[in-house]
Amino acid sequence: MALDRARIPYTVRAYEHDPSVQSYGLEAAEALGVEPARVFKTLLVESGPGKLAVSIIPVDRQLDLKSVAAALGVKRVVMADPAAAERVTGYVVGGISPIGQKKALPTLLDESAAQHATVLVSGGKRGFDIELTPSDLLKICRGRTASIARRG
Repeated sequence: MALDRARIPYTVRAYEHDPSVQSYGLEAAEALGVEPARVFKTLLVESGPGKLAVSIIPVDRQLDLKSVAAALGVKRVVMADPAAAERVTGYVVGGISPIGQKKALPTLLDESAAQHATVLVSGGKRGFDIELTPSDLLKICRGRTASIARRG
């Protein structure tokens, strides 16, 4: 695993995934007994043909596309096509991890992560999360923080 190679400490947090659930992130928070603000989802955006970027935000918030565009220094972004997200990352939607993707992409972590000692992100499949510090998440993803989430 990429975290082991980078010697970054983490904790595996697995749970029984219910295929009928609508929100994978909120399911993870409830199943693991963690406040939703500490569980982060990985969303891909497209800023132009074939130009993808990763956004990591709390599961109880929505992605602010204008803020993502501003943070990336582009005019506009749209949500990436799910099939393209799976192809580029190597993960299935609902289990896309920001860690160990097939291709390094520009990565933004919502600044709210800094409020927590640790955060949880997908470990690469539904029902499998990884807990680590926000600074280690940024390090392994080569990302940076930005204000990119808003309340629903």
